Amino acid sequence: MENSQQITLETLPKAFMQLLEEVKELKILLIQKNQEPLSTAVEWFDLVELCNYHPDKPKPATVYGWVFAGKIPVNKGGKKLRFLKSEIDDWLKQGRKMTLAESSLKVEQYLKNK
Repeated sequence: MENSQQITLETLPKAFMQLLEEVKELKILLIQKNQEPLSTAVEWFDLVELCNYHPDKPKPATVYGWVFAGKIPVNKGGKKLRFLKSEIDDWLKQGRKMTLAESSLKVEQYLKNK
């Protein structure tokens, strides 16, 4: 059904079905666009790249301290430090603080269970 045609009661079911099909096609395209091949999804950082990627832009000495303390996920290749982007992203998300609403909900759930 073309865009220039008016929709009437007789053509409404056909127009609706066409709309559903187009929405399904768009959904498939969006899913395909958001899926990256695994080989391109793996990204590694060296120490300098990590410092530039991290939101706080820490100095290399600070990152060495995190590595020594076991606070940051790291892979070693000989003496080189390598950081997997996905692990760094997960590590950064762990520092997220709960909102007041989230903490209130957690308290309520805890009290219900006790």
